[in-house]
Amino acid sequence: MRKVASYTLGCKVNQYDTEAVLEKFKEAGYEITEFSEYADVYIVNTCTVTHLSDRKCRQMLRKTKKINPDSTLVAMGCYAQIAADKIKEQVNEIDIIVGTDKRNQIVELVEEFEQGQEEMINIVSNIMDVREFEEMTISHIGERTRVYVKVQEGCNNYCSYCIIPYTRGKIRSRKEDQVFEEVKKLAALGFKEIILTGIHVLAYGKDLGDTNLIKLLKRVHDIEGIERIRMSSIEPVAITEEFINALREMPKVCHHFHLSLQSGSDTVLRRMNRKYTADEYAKSVEALRALWPDVALTTDIIVGFPGETDEEFEETLEFVKRVQLAQIHIFPFSPREGTPAAKMKNQIAPEVKEKREKALALEEEVLRKSFMNQFIGEEMDVLFEKHQEGYVAGYTSNYLRVQVAGDESIENTIRKVKIEKQIDGHTLYGKLV
Repeated sequence: MRKVASYTLGCKVNQYDTEAVLEKFKEAGYEITEFSEYADVYIVNTCTVTHLSDRKCRQMLRKTKKINPDSTLVAMGCYAQIAADKIKEQVNEIDIIVGTDKRNQIVELVEEFEQGQEEMINIVSNIMDVREFEEMTISHIGERTRVYVKVQEGCNNYCSYCIIPYTRGKIRSRKEDQVFEEVKKLAALGFKEIILTGIHVLAYGKDLGDTNLIKLLKRVHDIEGIERIRMSSIEPVAITEEFINALREMPKVCHHFHLSLQSGSDTVLRRMNRKYTADEYAKSVEALRALWPDVALTTDIIVGFPGETDEEFEETLEFVKRVQLAQIHIFPFSPREGTPAAKMKNQIAPEVKEKREKALALEEEVLRKSFMNQFIGEEMDVLFEKHQEGYVAGYTSNYLRVQVAGDESIENTIRKVKIEKQIDGHTLYGKLV
């Protein structure tokens, strides 16, 4: 049996895309193996969010031919989409280049290449011309109890720092019926929790005209067997009165939102071309907490955006203290060629970015531990995932990682746990009730 291996860089959408491509290979009779092992075909799903991402992509692409010089190497994803010619020059071992579309064709392309019909295949085209969602599904059961379901592709926002609209194209939504059928299959396979994911999930349905994110949530909510629903990152403008009222009627929706922030300074937000102010963000936080007092609100923040002054950075620090976020993912600004921010004046020195990153990380640790400590002594429902050395870990609805003494018999079950203590900066410990 021929073997295929993959390596994925970047976001959860990329992870979903890789799984869907591997599904195609399995249907064609291939065996899936580890990336470090001998394989006939290697797929590297690339990311281009930062310069470090680009470098890592090139490293992983070069690694494959050292494992098996006769293998077929496929570069796909965002870096392949935005820099197809460049990536081939940098890594001449690449045999096939596929961007962020036509990934359904990879098995056929591999077979075509191996039959010697082409020296090198590059099917990257102008992603801005693509208007249809590329239907790919995941139907296999794995060890996990929760699974990602991709419902949307592309973004029309054009934030000044972000390369993604240029690599993923315009918004394209998956048909509601197709999402429904995939989630039904996943429920039948035993998955308890799904995460609706996409590049800009809030934009779901805008290109279809007859649906939206709320309608999709309601339909998925009715599927028997699914007990929890999460969403990947959404923007604060999503938190409307209509949205809050809809959530009241959907108890399966988890009490956790990743609300994109990027900066707590209005002047920086304007330069970023974000579509909200800090006060509007704070009002969204207040609305969610009024609905669910235990809600976990996590976010991303970029430090060292071009022109960011000490005063603007202090505004961000003060803002995160004010809204008391549960967790912050911190990114030093990385200029991406082709974006407006890369050409902006007053680029911030690396040492200043590093200093600000450390300062925000210290505050993030305080906020994260404070949020976790609120629940010591409380009883919480935990969906357990993995057993290891006498302990089982899982997650609460508000995305707190909880560990208990136990065995594999409680994997993929939701059990009530009394929280006793915090055992590290990311994990709580408790006892089954």
